[in-house]
Amino acid sequence: MFIISLTYKASIDKVESLIIDHNLFLQKYYNTGQFITSGRKEPRTGGIILANANSKSEVEQIIEEDPFYIHQIADYNIIEFIPSRYNNNFKFFIKD
Repeated sequence: MFIISLTYKASIDKVESLIIDHNLFLQKYYNTGQFITSGRKEPRTGGIILANANSKSEVEQIIEEDPFYIHQIADYNIIEFIPSRYNNNFKFFIKD
């Protein structure tokens, strides 16, 4: 699993101008089951995506489709982790 941390490097006005396209990008990967949850940071300096992918390079390829990436609105930090404990409602996301 991966935590994708976005940090805005453009004004909120520029972020807002691409938010619809960004949400379409997110929905594409919710539909494939690769995105588990996402949301904005508080304070609003960026966002977080929890992703289920096979490799960091797969995550990097996905990110390249994000309008925020394409238009250089955000920087991305990818953190890989291996879940060792989880709520039973979360279990179906874990790969053995």
